[in-house]
Amino acid sequence: MGFHRRGVLSLCLALALAWPAVLAGRARAEPAETITVASTTSTEQSGLFKHLLPVFTAAKNIGVKVVALGTGQALDVGRRGDADVVFVHDTKAEEAFLAEGFASKRQDVMYNDFVIVGPKSDPARAGGKDVLEALRRIAAAKAPFISRGDRSGTHAAELRYWKAADVDVAATKGEWYKEIGQGMGPALNTASASNAYLLSDRGTWLSFKNRGDLTILVAGDRRLFNQYGVMLVNPVKHPQVKVAAGQAFIDWLVSKPGQEAIASYKIDGEQLFFPNATPDSKGQ
Repeated sequence: MGFHRRGVLSLCLALALAWPAVLAGRARAEPAETITVASTTSTEQSGLFKHLLPVFTAAKNIGVKVVALGTGQALDVGRRGDADVVFVHDTKAEEAFLAEGFASKRQDVMYNDFVIVGPKSDPARAGGKDVLEALRRIAAAKAPFISRGDRSGTHAAELRYWKAADVDVAATKGEWYKEIGQGMGPALNTASASNAYLLSDRGTWLSFKNRGDLTILVAGDRRLFNQYGVMLVNPVKHPQVKVAAGQAFIDWLVSKPGQEAIASYKIDGEQLFFPNATPDSKGQ
C-alpha cells in the first residue's frame, strides 16, 4: 500500500512539474495576433481557406478569422470597419469600394471560372460553351433555375449574363426563376433537390458532394472568367484596422509561397484556383 501511495505521489509531482511546460507549449501555439477577413462563400465552401490558412499562420504567426458572405455583404462588412481585409470576386464592386475610400489599393490574387450546372437530361438543351445562348434557352423553356439572390459576386455575374442575353428575369421571379438569398453551397443543394439549372463557381462545384443528377453543362466561355481580388480596409476610415497584420496576409497571398499554396489546392487531382498576382503586387 505504501508503495502504491508513493507511486501516486510521484506521478502527481511529475504532472505538476510538467504542467507549466504544457501551458507554455499551448501559449506558443496561439498566434500572436488574429485578423478578420471578410470573404466570399466560395473561398470557404470550396475548402480553399481550410487549405491556405494553416500554411499562412505557420509562416507568419498570425491567425485569421473568416467572415464568409456574398461579395456585396463582405464589402459592407469592410465598409463598417468590422474586417481588416476583404477578399472577394466582383471587380466592379471592388472598384466602387476603392472609389468610396474604404481601401487604397486592390490586388489580383487568383481566378477560376463560372459554370452552368443542370440536370444531365438538359431539358432546355442549354449545353455548350455560350453562356448567353444557354440562358436564352433556359428562359425559353421556363426550365427551373436557382439564383443565389444574395448580392454575391456570383449573383452579380449571373445578373450581368441575363442582361446581356436580353432576358428580364425580374418579370419571372417565383415561376421558373427562384432566388433563395443564400450562399453557393445551399444554392447547389437546392438545385440538386429540384433538378434545376444554376450558375456556380467551379471551385465550389468541384468540392460539392450532393450533386444528385446535376452535371456541368456550360463551360469554356471567356465571359465566365472569375477574378478574385484582395484589399486592406482603409485605417483612415477605421483606425481599429490591424494594418501590419492585415497587410502581412495580403503580401503573403500575392507572394510566391502564397501563390504556390493556392495552386497546390486540388480535389481529385483537379486544381480549383489559379494564382495570377501581378509582378508589381508581390509585396514582401
